[in-house]
Amino acid sequence: MRMKPKTLLISLVAALTLYALLGFVLLPAIALHLVNKQLEQRATVPAQLDDIKFNPFTLELTLHGLHIGEPQQPEVAFSRLYANLQIDSLWTRAVHLRDLELEQASTRVHFAENGSLNLAELFILPESPEQPEDSDSGPFPLRIDRLALIDNSLQFRDLRPAEPVEFGYDAVDIELTNLSTLPEDNALMQVSASGPYGARIDWEGRLGISPLTSSGTLRISEARLATFWPYVQEQLPLTLHQGSLDLSSEYQLSLASETELLLSGVRVQLSGLDLASADNPLLRLSSLEISDTSLDLARREVHLGSIRSQGLEAWAARQADGQIDWLQLLQPGTSATEQSAESEEAPWRILLTDAQLRDYQLHLTDHQPPQPVQLDIGPLNLDLNDFDSLAETPFQLSLDTALNTDGQLNITGEVGINPISADLQVETRDIDLTLAQAYIEPLVRLELKSGLLGTRSRVQLSQLEPLQLQVTGQAGVQQLHVVDGPAKRDLLKWQSLQLDEIDYRGDSLSIGKVNLQQPYVRFIINRDMSTNFSDLVVSQPAAEASDSTDSEPMAIRIGGIDIANGSANFADFSLRPNFATGIEQLNGHIGTLDNQSPKAAAVDLSGKVDRYAPVSIKGSLTPFDPLNSLDIATRFQNVELTTLTPYSGKFAGYRIRKGRLNLDLHYQIDQGQLKADNRLLLEDLQLGERVDSPDAVDLPVRLAVALLKDTKGNIDIELPVAGDLNNPEFSVMPIVWQTLRNLVLRATQAPFKFIAGLAGAGDTDLSQLGFAAGSAELNPEARQTLGTLSTALQERPQLILEVEGISAISADGPALAAQRLEHEMRQLAASKMRRPPENPAEIELDEKDQARLVRELHEQRALPVPEQWKELSREERDLAMRQALIESWSDSPLPLRRLAQQRAATIKDWLVDEGGMEAERIHLLDASEGAADSNGLVATELQLGSR
Repeated sequence: MRMKPKTLLISLVAALTLYALLGFVLLPAIALHLVNKQLEQRATVPAQLDDIKFNPFTLELTLHGLHIGEPQQPEVAFSRLYANLQIDSLWTRAVHLRDLELEQASTRVHFAENGSLNLAELFILPESPEQPEDSDSGPFPLRIDRLALIDNSLQFRDLRPAEPVEFGYDAVDIELTNLSTLPEDNALMQVSASGPYGARIDWEGRLGISPLTSSGTLRISEARLATFWPYVQEQLPLTLHQGSLDLSSEYQLSLASETELLLSGVRVQLSGLDLASADNPLLRLSSLEISDTSLDLARREVHLGSIRSQGLEAWAARQADGQIDWLQLLQPGTSATEQSAESEEAPWRILLTDAQLRDYQLHLTDHQPPQPVQLDIGPLNLDLNDFDSLAETPFQLSLDTALNTDGQLNITGEVGINPISADLQVETRDIDLTLAQAYIEPLVRLELKSGLLGTRSRVQLSQLEPLQLQVTGQAGVQQLHVVDGPAKRDLLKWQSLQLDEIDYRGDSLSIGKVNLQQPYVRFIINRDMSTNFSDLVVSQPAAEASDSTDSEPMAIRIGGIDIANGSANFADFSLRPNFATGIEQLNGHIGTLDNQSPKAAAVDLSGKVDRYAPVSIKGSLTPFDPLNSLDIATRFQNVELTTLTPYSGKFAGYRIRKGRLNLDLHYQIDQGQLKADNRLLLEDLQLGERVDSPDAVDLPVRLAVALLKDTKGNIDIELPVAGDLNNPEFSVMPIVWQTLRNLVLRATQAPFKFIAGLAGAGDTDLSQLGFAAGSAELNPEARQTLGTLSTALQERPQLILEVEGISAISADGPALAAQRLEHEMRQLAASKMRRPPENPAEIELDEKDQARLVRELHEQRALPVPEQWKELSREERDLAMRQALIESWSDSPLPLRRLAQQRAATIKDWLVDEGGMEAERIHLLDASEGAADSNGLVATELQLGSR
């Protein structure tokens, strides 16, 4: 039966009406009911979908108002979800959506302390049946022409770390075009998100699902490291105070067969980094920028185009157990299995075009020595160019920095890695050697008071095993000052030591020239016959015996040594009275020293003993084997014999009152055989009082002197000596002392009143000069007396002047003791300073400082503390301790003797420098003790003699 057109039209309209009713009204209502029913049954929190709309003609589906969770704080929610299904999905075997939009979605991701995730607990899910394995199954076929996430937000909170992590991203917008799970399809993608504190993520590129591939550009801006730092802090015990990161890069990612990742145009900027450890500063970085950088994961290669960094400040320390604090903090936790796996992989190749580090500061502390050592490095500037971790070509390095403010270190040149090599120019200036004090204390009892090292050298390293290292250049040490640790006395000093044309090659050392300016050394023989050098070395535990054979000695060659204005002091405290003398103005040259050559080195030195007596040393010697070859001539002229009184008293039984010594020594050694031609000339020798000495010879010394003197009053002795130096029983010194014990002085006096009249002073007595207690300075009256005396002696050139220094224990003793107390207090104060002044006298001490130092000195000397002192006040007790110290030193003979000698030397200096007299006309007699006059002055005796 044929349907009429009208009936067909009515049926079609009815069908469309029914279809529209089902699509627009009934299906959305049923779907909304079913969804909310499922939400009610499955959700563990309040959950509701507000509305569903569907257009059956355009196949557009819109969901409105989904809320899962509490009304005011939903876990998951969105305002609108829109999808537009295309009809071609029916025959293309893939779900095709033209548009998929999600607006104002919000998600809360919350990990509890026990690790549970809030999203996993929102629904009670039925158990899923096991799915059969289908090796050929692929991703669900889906095509979305446009996917947009508009104005969404994410809130993240993690309570698992010790410090919770919490942040949020607002205004998250994502747009993908042509998203497909079908093979070879790619989607265009744009992602933008705003995070906490202005942080932002922008991601733009292509995305393929099957296989998973992606390419594009990623930018992260103003990301604060503190947001994610609790995760880092779980692995590293470091506290982050601040720090932000900017990152941008183009990338290509493919997981088709293996992970392939290419990064290009990478730019990383780290700003304001501040790290601490246990509330102690660890690292601060103003800025670090890495640009023009690329990474190839498959080739394991990183190319760093440019690194710019500014203002790093770091702190590091070596603990008392030798551990480095940074290594303890950053010690990797990689297991042995992981390390083994890593070692089998090809090494990463790192290339660096250019790096500039500026204004770095490093604070290094070493707690292993008894006294911690602090080294501040900076501002440090470092440049690296053309670095390749796998290439055989070297890279360029340039470094300059300060060391503890005043020191400077500069390094420029090339460094190679494969193999290890270097060719560097190294320059240092004003490196403070006192930094080494803490390291030498366990080895030697020395104290470095000052010393500045400077070098200019080229360092060439060609290989490590065996070591092939060459160092050439020059080095110098300025203002060296070393004191012996126990007594704090000067031991070794020089103004400058310069080493030129240095060439070190591992088994050889060559120095073209050594220049030594103003060197000084002190040598002391103690009462027990030990020396100030014998106790310097600290005994160490015996080292284990080595099975290795002794290697060949290093070849050493020194082209020459120049000495300018050197000096030395010698003292012998084993004698009574003590003996002391000094050598000054030592100048000269020592020729080539070479332990590989039998050729002797030339020696030409000259100086003065006790300022006025010339001494010269000339000849040649082989310093590395002196018993093989030596030819040295030494000459002493006009040496005051009074300085030898301690030795004449011990060996001759008499003090020396007057005399000068001229000594010519010529020593020749050939293969251990000594031949010495010596000549002694003693001028105007006079013996003093007899000295009881068990070592003195039983001979008529005075008669011997009278017999030896010629018509001019001199003793001229030729003394040849010969013998075998390899014979331990042979000794030269007994022969010398046997001669010296026969030298004596003859006493004379001169009429001072007579010569006073020559100067128009009438019968003024010029034979005495008064000195204030404890002083060797001339007062105006003494200067006037010396002026008159020098004028008179100019009229009598045949006369000589004898000066006898005198000290009085009653007047000078307390004054000297008070001076010593002041000196000891400043020395003690200086020993406690890290950088004491060169002259301890410059230290200012207030009354409290003085009282404290007096108490320490009193305790150090173990002086008795009388019972009645307990009743004194603190100030009175301090005064009593001060007086006790002064009394304990008041009768010390050595300071009294030195004072007397200084008084005599002061008179001679004035007469030579101010009075214009020849030094040869003034003799210094041995010091003696006297008494002060009624005015408290101590008189120094003057005597006259003839030449």
